[in-house]
Amino acid sequence: MARGPLALHLWISLCNILLIVHHVNCFYLPGVAPRDFQKGDLLMVKVNKLTSTKTQLPYSYYSLPYCRPDRIVDSAENLGEVLRGDRIENSPYVFKMREPQMCNVLCRLTLNAKTAKEFKEKIDDEYRVNMILDNLPVVVPLRRPDQDESSIVYLHGFLLGLKGQYAGMKEEKYFIYNHLSFVVKYHRDPLTELSRIVGFEVKPFSVKHQYEGEWNENTRLTTCDPHAKKTVTNSETPQEVEHKKEIILTYDVEFQESDVKWASRWDTYLLMADDQIHWFSIINSLLIVIFLSGMVAMIMLRTLYRDISNYNQLETQEEAQEETGWKLVHGDVFRPPSKSDLLCVYIGTGVQCFGMVLVTMIFAALGFLSPSNRGGLMTAMLLLWVAMGSLAGYSSARFYKMFKGTDWKKISLKTAFIFPAIMFVIFFFLNALIWGEKSSGAVPFGTMSALFLLWFGISVPLVFVGGYMGFRKPVSEDPVKTNRIPRQIPEQSWYMNPVLFILVGGILPFGAVFIELFFILTSIWLHQFYYIFGFLFIVFLILLVTCAEITVVLCYFQLCSEDYRWWWRSYLTSGSSALYLFLYAAFYFFTKLEITKPVSGILYFGYMLILSYAFFVLTGTIGFYACYYFIRLIYSSVKVD
Repeated sequence: MARGPLALHLWISLCNILLIVHHVNCFYLPGVAPRDFQKGDLLMVKVNKLTSTKTQLPYSYYSLPYCRPDRIVDSAENLGEVLRGDRIENSPYVFKMREPQMCNVLCRLTLNAKTAKEFKEKIDDEYRVNMILDNLPVVVPLRRPDQDESSIVYLHGFLLGLKGQYAGMKEEKYFIYNHLSFVVKYHRDPLTELSRIVGFEVKPFSVKHQYEGEWNENTRLTTCDPHAKKTVTNSETPQEVEHKKEIILTYDVEFQESDVKWASRWDTYLLMADDQIHWFSIINSLLIVIFLSGMVAMIMLRTLYRDISNYNQLETQEEAQEETGWKLVHGDVFRPPSKSDLLCVYIGTGVQCFGMVLVTMIFAALGFLSPSNRGGLMTAMLLLWVAMGSLAGYSSARFYKMFKGTDWKKISLKTAFIFPAIMFVIFFFLNALIWGEKSSGAVPFGTMSALFLLWFGISVPLVFVGGYMGFRKPVSEDPVKTNRIPRQIPEQSWYMNPVLFILVGGILPFGAVFIELFFILTSIWLHQFYYIFGFLFIVFLILLVTCAEITVVLCYFQLCSEDYRWWWRSYLTSGSSALYLFLYAAFYFFTKLEITKPVSGILYFGYMLILSYAFFVLTGTIGFYACYYFIRLIYSSVKVD
């Protein structure tokens, strides 16, 4: 099936960003502007992928023998939609604005052994059918049993079918939802009589339709007849899924006028019933920040101030030698670390990741990346990652030159390839598994080519440009000189063990975000909407402060024990929070998900490994920069002969 040229979509996305920058007076983003309908206008329902929380493998709607239109047409999809496995196609469902329909017969199917088996497998895995009307996904409204009548939860998509038993029988049967009762909510302009769609709901039923005589185009159903005003209200006689069974698919359409305006139509979909938990998460994180800030303030304002004053007042070299602690390692603290090239690469990559996350958060918090713009979030992240390549090259080249490196091209090449190559290898392996399962989530060759074009055609050149500019700029002079002969590091206490220090350092940054992490994982793996980017942005700022402060505190303790090997340890201290993130992902897998198939489990842990690796690079870089500027600050205050 044709997917549309991905290069064109990339170009359109870049143009959209430029339009947003230069035409700030525009209110609606491209593709999400409102549409007005007159009474009787055709409303084209589109179908999207079949999804399951049990397998995490999406499939095309027409991978099952559903009723098909005369010609299947794929909607133009952006890069993010393709990577998410969206496959948006037209359908035989056709509505007319504000004209109710009852018991419309869509088509009649006769199952064979193969199709019956396919339906049963999908019902077993609890697959849901996703549809779209005027860019709104179909939802199933459910009342919460523990809440009042006005409390309604909206489930994304409807189940393909269910398993059950007839009364008095032990054998379990499979039933398909073959009658759909749609409700289209609209907001009408009293002046122009034009209407805008503000809601798209469905109630699925399983009903064994009956009719008299031989089947033909004019056959009237006895179980669902608009002429007799008889409609489906329950599933007392459900439709079985078996070999040679006849299935008739029908639907109703009801139109309801609503006071909800078009600009607020997503509010009900994104209703956050557990906002107290998010506030608790933020308060919990703020308490961690306050605690760490108190420790940093005590170190900076009391201990450091006293140490620096006493050290600068010493008159003789003998008195200076009697001193202990961080002052004595001033001649070694800026000594280049081992594997300095690799550290430079990870610093540059972390800056690139930080820039991407920060800009994405800002755009998302401002509402530019709402769920109405499907795939917009992932597309924006990829384009921003590419655009931030110059920052990566610049940062890595600056530290490379500070470590007395001479070949800026080599470090730029490593920065451009090491992190993306690792991510791509994992992604390619997972994509091969998805392709082997014949899932629509497999990234097609054209999209892979577009990703390579972004990487080699834009990202790599930008990294080299940044590397060239960073290497040309003179490095900042160290506040203290480095001795020729390295100072011997005294034997350390057990609690100063590097592994223990690093593991302890990652606990607090993870603790600042783990509650919000639950909602993020739920939205990703349980296919729920996530649009609380305001909360997420606050939590991100708290994470930034927490990583910086815990690294500074532990770095100070390390220097006080006369261990000057802080370069890598500062990166790993806050970066170790990624280990806890991955462990929490494993805990979430075994306690919240019902994944049983090995391939689905591999996909879950593979994608969480990618996420954890990116989190490691991000948090490690934040901690490193905080420690770097902290050390420059304290040693610039020490008088050294």
